[in-house]
Amino acid sequence: MSAESTTGSTTASATGTTGTTGITAPAGFRAAGVAAGLKDSGGRDVALVVNDGPSKAAAAVFTRNRITAAPVLWSRQAVSDGRADAVILNSGGANACTGPEGFRNAHTTAEQTAELLGLSAADVLVCSTGLIGLQLPMDKLLSGIRDAVDALSDDAGADAAHAIMTTDTVAKQALFTGTDGSGRTYRIGGMAKGAGMLAPGLATMLVVLTTDADLPAPALDSALRAATAVTFDRTDSDGCMSTNDTVILMASGASGAGPETVDFASGLTEVCLSLAQQLITDAEGASHDIAITTVNAATVADAETAARAVARSNLFKTAIFGNDPNWGRVLSAVGTTDAAFEPDRIDVTINGVQVCRNGGIGDPRENVDLAPRAVNVEIDLHAGTESATIWTNDLTTDYVHENSAYSS
Repeated sequence: MSAESTTGSTTASATGTTGTTGITAPAGFRAAGVAAGLKDSGGRDVALVVNDGPSKAAAAVFTRNRITAAPVLWSRQAVSDGRADAVILNSGGANACTGPEGFRNAHTTAEQTAELLGLSAADVLVCSTGLIGLQLPMDKLLSGIRDAVDALSDDAGADAAHAIMTTDTVAKQALFTGTDGSGRTYRIGGMAKGAGMLAPGLATMLVVLTTDADLPAPALDSALRAATAVTFDRTDSDGCMSTNDTVILMASGASGAGPETVDFASGLTEVCLSLAQQLITDAEGASHDIAITTVNAATVADAETAARAVARSNLFKTAIFGNDPNWGRVLSAVGTTDAAFEPDRIDVTINGVQVCRNGGIGDPRENVDLAPRAVNVEIDLHAGTESATIWTNDLTTDYVHENSAYSS
C-alpha cells in the first residue's frame, strides 16, 4: 500500500474525560484505573491495560539512563520476545534504586496480575512512577491489582490515564484513525504521564500505545523507534533524564487491517507527537510552550544539536518566562555546539520577528509578542538543507517550587 492510499486523523484529550480517545478506543483492549492508597491524595494510582487479541504482538523502548528502575529491568526482558498480554502500572512510587527487593516486587506484581488474568507472568509488563528510593507498599499494590482486574472495561481508558498521573495536572490521551489499502479502518490509541524530568531518552514518561492493526512485532518495533525518535526524544523540558521511562506499543489485530509499516509509523508518530506536546503543555510550572526549530543545517544531527542546546539553556528559558526575546542567549547556546555554521551567517526569528540577522542585530526585539503561550524560535544556520524541532518550555518560579518540595 502506498502512502497516498492511507487516510487518517488524530484527536487528543488533555483532560482524560472520554473513554473513546485513548487506549481502549482500538478494538481488543480493556483497561482500568483504581485507587489503591499508594498516593497520599487518595486518587487513582493503579492502572491495567489488557490485550484480548487475537494478536499479542508488542514492542517497547526504555530509558537510556544507566540507573534503571526495577520495572524497566523486568519489562525489558519480558517484551524481548515481541509479546505482551498486559501492562500493569502504578503511580505513587518509582520502585527505582530499591535493590533486589525492588526487583522481587516488580516480579511479584507481574505474577499477581498474570494469576488473576490467567496469563504467564513473562507476558505481563510492569511500569512504575513516583519518588525514587522507596519500597512499594506491596499489600496495597496487590490489593489494587485485584481491584483493577475486577474493574476492567473496554471504555475505561480515561480511568487508566488518570491513574498514572504524578505531578501531572491533567491526563493525556490521543487517538489516530486510519485505513489500510483495502479500506479497512484501524485505530492507534495512547495515554501518557509526565510533567517534570522531561528529557531524552524518551523524556520522563510512561506511555502505553494500543492498536487494533494486525502487524507483527518487528514492524511494531520499527514503527515505534521511528516515531519516538522525532517526538518523545525531542521533548526536552528540563534536561533531566528519568530512571523509569517506558513506551509500550501493543497490537491486538482485532480490526483485521494490515497497513504498511511506513504508513502505520506515520499515524503512530502523530499520536506520539500529540502526547509529547501535551506533556510539554503540562510541564511543571510552565507558562510558555516553546518550539525551537533549526533550519538549513548541514545534517539532521546538527539541527537537533543546535536546537537542543537552546532548549537546555536556563538563561534562554528564564528570559522567555520574563517575556524577553533575548536572542543573544539563543546565539550563545548554539555557539557551544559542534554543529557546522559560520557565526556571521546565523539568523534567529522569534514569533515571526527576525531579531538576529547574519549573526548580528536584526529587527527590533520590541516587535516580538511573547504574551501568548506558544513561542516559536527559528534558527537558520545557512549551512545545508536539514531541519529538526525540539519542544521545551520556560523555566518558572513555579517549577522551582514544585521540585524543591517534591519529596517533602
